[in-house]
Amino acid sequence: METQFPKKQILNEDGVVVDDAYKSMLDESLVKTLYTKMLRARLFDRKGVNLQRQGRIGTYVPFEGQEAAQIGSSMAMEEGDWMFPTYRDHGATLTFGHSLKNVLLYWKGRQEGCIPPEGIKIFPPAVPIASQLLHATGAAWAEKMKGTDRASIVYFGDGATSEGDFHEGLNFASVFNIPVVFFNQNNGFAISVPVEKQMKSKTIAQKAVGYDIEGIRLDGNDVFAVYFHTKTAVEKARAGGGPTLIEAVTWRYGAHTTADDPSKYRDQNESSIRRETTDPLARLEKFMQQEGIWEPSWQKELEQDITLEIEAAVNEMENEQPPHLNDMFDHVFAENPWPIEDQKEAYAHVRGE
Repeated sequence: METQFPKKQILNEDGVVVDDAYKSMLDESLVKTLYTKMLRARLFDRKGVNLQRQGRIGTYVPFEGQEAAQIGSSMAMEEGDWMFPTYRDHGATLTFGHSLKNVLLYWKGRQEGCIPPEGIKIFPPAVPIASQLLHATGAAWAEKMKGTDRASIVYFGDGATSEGDFHEGLNFASVFNIPVVFFNQNNGFAISVPVEKQMKSKTIAQKAVGYDIEGIRLDGNDVFAVYFHTKTAVEKARAGGGPTLIEAVTWRYGAHTTADDPSKYRDQNESSIRRETTDPLARLEKFMQQEGIWEPSWQKELEQDITLEIEAAVNEMENEQPPHLNDMFDHVFAENPWPIEDQKEAYAHVRGE
C-alpha cells in the first residue's frame, strides 16, 4: 500500500523543488507568508511550554515539528469555512484567525479560550479523541443543505483512526458526498503507542478506499506539498466532489503534553536527527536562500516582531480578571439539577462565601 499511496513532495529536505508543476506558483509573497506563519507558530509553541514550566498556565500540548502540516493546511482554507481542531492544533487555529490571547486563556483553563473572534468559524478544541470528525461532517453537511460553497477541515492524529467516530465520520461524509477534508497528522505515536501497534495497515491514507473517497499521503514537513494538495482537496469539496482523507506524515519533537515523558517510550535521539534533516522551517529557509529571497536581517526583525506580539498577548492573558467560581457550575445544564446546586453551595461554603 505504501507504493499505492506514496508521500507526495514538492520541496525536499535540501530545500529543492522536486515537482516542476508547482514552480511557477511559488511567488515570493506566498513563500514569505508561509514562513512567517510557521515561525509565529513555533515561537508561540515554545512560549507555551515555558509558561507551563513557570506555573503561569496549566498543562500545555506542544506541536513543534508539525508547523508545515498545520500552517500549510490552514492557509488553504477561506473565510467562512469551518475548522475543527484537536487540543494540539493551535498553530492551525492561530493561522486561521484565532487570537493569541484567547488561545493562551484556553491553556489557563478559561472558557473564553474556546471563543474565536467574531465571524471566524473555529470549533472549540476537541479533547475526546475523534469526536470532532462527526462535528466537522455535520457542519459541512449543513452548509451543503443551505446551498453554500463552504467547506470544513478537521484535524486528528494517527490514534484517532482507531476510534469508531473516525469510521462513522468518513462513512457518512462518503454516502452524502459532504464537503469536508479529513486532515490526519501522523506523527508516529498515539501518546505512547507507535503506529505499528495501532494498526496493520501500512498507511492511513489507504483507509479511504473502504469508503470510496480519495486518500492522499503527504510529506507533512513540506509546507508546499501540504498547502497545494490541501487547497486542491478543498476546491474539490466546494465544487461538489466530496470528501478527501489526507495523511500528513510528520514528527513531533517534544512530549505528548507537558505532563508526559516521551523518553519512556520513544528514542529521543530521533528528534535530534530530524531537527537536522527534516525540519519544516529549516527546509523552507534553505529554499529561500537558494532563491535569493532570504535576508538574515529580515528574519531577525520578523522574530523580534513576533516575540513582541506574543509577549503582548501573554500580558493581556495575565491581566484578565479572575474567573467567577460559578462558571464551573453554571454552564453545564440549562437549569442546574439539585446535585450541581448542592456542589455549588458546598464549594461556596468552603471558601467562606
